[in-house]
Amino acid sequence: MATHAEKMKESFNQDVANSFIAGNDKQTGLSEYLGIKLLEFSPGKVIAELPVDKKLLTPFGNMHGGVLSAFTDHVLGCVCYPQMKKGQWAATTEFKLNLLAPVSKGTVTATAEIINMTRSTAVVQIRMENDGRHCLAAQGTVLIMDPR
Repeated sequence: MATHAEKMKESFNQDVANSFIAGNDKQTGLSEYLGIKLLEFSPGKVIAELPVDKKLLTPFGNMHGGVLSAFTDHVLGCVCYPQMKKGQWAATTEFKLNLLAPVSKGTVTATAEIINMTRSTAVVQIRMENDGRHCLAAQGTVLIMDPR
């Protein structure tokens, strides 16, 4: 029986990953507003970054937890696409996050890794650092949907 890493490697589609990275300049909606950039994909893993912008800070000078939550949700889904069949889409069903440290400047880097994936779901762990300091830990589940 194949290991998790072997399954991720077998189903990984580099062309899909490359299209996500190339699409950084074509983002719309919340990911564009926040300034999220997908940097690197490998089987079952994505690395992304979010620059800290003063428009995303609370009156106390810290990044709003909702911004980090949106970033979590974004990478939670994006990591799955290079592993899925063409036409499928990932729908977040839940995630839980721990805010570990305040973020007020610099860049937040997220690493999302699939820890289990079936034909219909994926469980993903997300870790975020702000200029080298852990600021968030999360885990979530996506439902893998077939085309309608």
